[in-house]
Parts: sequence; structure tokens; C-alpha cells
Amino acid sequence: MANILIVDDSRIIRRVLTNTLKEAGHEIAGEAANGEEALKILETVTPDLVTLDITMPVMDGLETLNRIKESYPDLKVIMISAAGQKNKVLQALKDGALDFIRKPFEKDEMLEVIGKHL
Repeated sequence: MANILIVDDSRIIRRVLTNTLKEAGHEIAGEAANGEEALKILETVTPDLVTLDITMPVMDGLETLNRIKESYPDLKVIMISAAGQKNKVLQALKDGALDFIRKPFEKDEMLEVIGKHL
């Protein structure tokens, strides 16, 4: 199974993602509450995939995505967005994200989106 880095400012969302992904047999490479933390983690681990929230403090998902793609162009990134962020989701897809998961999400739907890119 895959090694996944979870990036989301919501501790609850990180916990749900972590528990759901572990139950599905994946490993968690780490958790970050913002893009700056994620980039620090990526200096020491190489996940197979990153789930990346769009709206976060310190460094948002779009800036983080661009920095990830500069340094790790082959790293797979799936964006997580709340409803009403269509323009940001489209920008993320143009910038190299593979797909997106809309909050609030169903666990099966989230696993399906992640699974099709692994």
C-alpha cells in the first residue's frame, strides 16, 4: 500500500484521514497543519502521495503545491477543498494536482479518489 503525507489545518480532518487511510492498509508518512510544515517533512521523507488542503494558515495549499512541484515534480498531490472553492480547485489542477476531494467527504469516496492515483 502507499505511504501518504496528510496536510490540513484541521486536526479533526487529519485524524479522520489518518484513521481511514490506516484502516485501508496505507501508511502515514506524516501530518502537517500547513504548507510550511509539509515542506519540512518532505525534506526527510518521500511519500507516495500528498493530500493537501487548499485553505490553511501560514502557507496555503496552492503555494504549497507550487513549491512541491518545483522540488518534487513527480510527487502525486490530491487537493482537499471545501465547497465554494471551485476556482482554487481548477487552479490547483492546472498547477499539477492530480485530483481533488471535496469536504465534507465520504470515506469511501475519498479512498476511491486516492486509490485511482496509486
